Amino acid sequence: MPATTTLFRAARPVFQQSASRAAFRTTFSHTGRRFASTAAPGETASQSFFQRMWNSPVGVKTVHFWAPVMKWVLVLAGVSDFARPAEKLSLTQNGALTATGLIWTRWCFVITPKNYLLAAVNFFLGIVGIVQVTRIITYRSSQKNLPAAAESKVAEVKEAIKS
Repeated sequence: MPATTTLFRAARPVFQQSASRAAFRTTFSHTGRRFASTAAPGETASQSFFQRMWNSPVGVKTVHFWAPVMKWVLVLAGVSDFARPAEKLSLTQNGALTATGLIWTRWCFVITPKNYLLAAVNFFLGIVGIVQVTRIITYRSSQKNLPAAAESKVAEVKEAIKS
């Protein structure tokens, strides 16, 4: 018998449900509100807005604050692309921005701590991407109908020349 099969058989009891795991789950599964701060309730009430923002798990000292702030540049770049003609826009790039915005918007509500600032920037990134992808697809579909319209105009001009 191969060594890997023996290893998996030996490890099987480790992965099976046991009474100790059930006891662990009942002990540590919490319902209700999640723990939000290490400070006493009276202590947070006496702090100013800036102190709370500085000491927050998504505050100014963390990447949870600065990543969304920097990501707004992507949203502004997408909004500035509204002025560009649709033929100069990249479908793959805007599709990637749309997917990124929509996927990470959902993820911001799953992670701990919940990052509403990051959810907002990703939501707007998804919206900007959807608008740009719609513009590109509309332009490309109008270009597909263009040769048929051009051929009919050529036929009209030929008939006008003959008569």
